[in-house]
Amino acid sequence: MKQFCDLHSHSTFSDGTNTPEELVSLAEEKGLSALALTDHNTSGGLKRFMEAGKKSRVITIPGCEFSTEWNGKEIHVVGLFFKEKYWPEIDDFLELAHIAKVNSNTRLIDLLAADGYDITFEEVSALSGGKDFNRSHVARVLVQKGVVQNVPEAFAGLLKEGNGYYFPPKRITSIAAVRFIKTFGATAIIAHPLLNLNEEELRVFLPEAKAAGLDAIETEYTEFTPEMKKTAVSLAEEFSLKQSGGSDYHGLAKPGIDLGTGRGNLFVPYSFYEDMKACSEYDKKDD
Repeated sequence: MKQFCDLHSHSTFSDGTNTPEELVSLAEEKGLSALALTDHNTSGGLKRFMEAGKKSRVITIPGCEFSTEWNGKEIHVVGLFFKEKYWPEIDDFLELAHIAKVNSNTRLIDLLAADGYDITFEEVSALSGGKDFNRSHVARVLVQKGVVQNVPEAFAGLLKEGNGYYFPPKRITSIAAVRFIKTFGATAIIAHPLLNLNEEELRVFLPEAKAAGLDAIETEYTEFTPEMKKTAVSLAEEFSLKQSGGSDYHGLAKPGIDLGTGRGNLFVPYSFYEDMKACSEYDKKDD
């Protein structure tokens, strides 16, 4: 059996429903050789994740997924192979964006409640384990209350930008995120590129990002059609970028998406892990 990995997953430290330890155990059950934890805009789960990895045959990779913006479009930038001494730098870098996100999500709750929807700050906060919540947690409360049938319906309706309730926070720029990741010797990757930008936009964006240090784009991704995958591979080759990939596993927050295999259509070869590690300074000894 060929070795495979998953370089994009989420835990309870952002909007996933599995703890970091549960992710490692699940990866082992599914036969993964390597797994990256890439929680949104936080390094909070990395210590527990890496500790769990020490007791597992699964190689664990410390990462983070940064919510960024380019030309008014939201783009997610994944950083992999951050050395432990730099984990606090991630949270420091994201502090202002973090505050803006908290304010945005609090406003979302207030607007929904003011319009008569049965939802409170306390309920959503409790669902997130007392940590900062995001739209996924809001969506899950709306499902529990019977306001919507499922999380995708919530995101397509009440929680969609432009529908009067969700006003996105000001994000850091994509180029700044890439530069930050490279400053600390990690690998910079554009997550699910064709979900954020079309092919024409990517032809403008990718040269800018590469000049800032971009290493790779995801070409293996759960929601990619065969045509999207083909386009992503072509763009990677055209701009001399490495290829990465992952399930974007969130547990129960994204039903039907399994760790490592997505919707059954995903296979991220172990060579992707090797390529992503080679782009970093993870194995470089500190002076």
